[in-house]
Amino acid sequence: MNGSRLFKIVYYMLEKGKTTAPELSDKFEVSIRTIYRDIDVISSAGVPIYATQGKNGGIFIDDDFTMDKSFFTETERAHILNALQGIIATDGKNSDELLTKLGAMFQIKSTSWIEVDFSDWVQNKPKQDIFNLIKNAIFAKKIILIKYFGSNGKITERRVQPLKLIFKSKNWYLYGFCLIQNDYRYFKLTRIKTLEILTETFSPTSIPPNIEKQIHIKKTIDTKLKFDKHVAFRVYDEFTDEVTEDEQGNLYVQVNLPDSDFLYSYIFSFSEHVEIVEPQFLREQIATKLKEMQEKYRT
Repeated sequence: MNGSRLFKIVYYMLEKGKTTAPELSDKFEVSIRTIYRDIDVISSAGVPIYATQGKNGGIFIDDDFTMDKSFFTETERAHILNALQGIIATDGKNSDELLTKLGAMFQIKSTSWIEVDFSDWVQNKPKQDIFNLIKNAIFAKKIILIKYFGSNGKITERRVQPLKLIFKSKNWYLYGFCLIQNDYRYFKLTRIKTLEILTETFSPTSIPPNIEKQIHIKKTIDTKLKFDKHVAFRVYDEFTDEVTEDEQGNLYVQVNLPDSDFLYSYIFSFSEHVEIVEPQFLREQIATKLKEMQEKYRT
């Protein structure tokens, strides 16, 4: 008797609801006769499992049944609490009561190990609200309607099946299936201007294997930067690459920066405290941009 299969059958039925012996047979790759023997063993173990015949018949577990904590190892119970705490940390709400209840049931003291604050000086509450709305839509498998500010400078309305929230390069993205473009897309959360959860639901499918799981910047410039010590705090905050220091306290960073207007605004944000060492063409472009700005704002 395969004990692991018995637990998997119980887990499957708790998630699936009503099923059939042929379905279980295909799922676990055993004969229908073996499935019926497994059902008898599960029932004799005290799990309220029932079978009904007829057009709408099938095999199901009583809705009031809950898994006993002994079904999980101590390590698994700790992982469940830690994972739940990670979800709660991104929720922005106080759910200590839920953690306390689970901790009591598992006989494990919950440890506060993560805290997430989405606020910043540019944009505060809206970012948290959009994050929570997307998360709720993913869990509820509901289509969302968004107004999105695209890279072309236009705001478009999109109907999206939300699949995953991704944090990369200091930004949050939504990965989902755009019903307008009929394709999978990434949406940067800060570009979502409005969001509405629709009543229409969807059945998520597995992400096609040919879809890139990472967000790639289309074109970058390999850049070497020199900073004076007055902005050392920003350098260590903002660059994960290796930072080197010379005898005068100047800092050097080799980094790939996006070949876009963002590059110029980012460099200018350091004012006179940064120098582009390489490449030479970028040094010249920055000098030209700086000259244009000085002429524009000359009084």
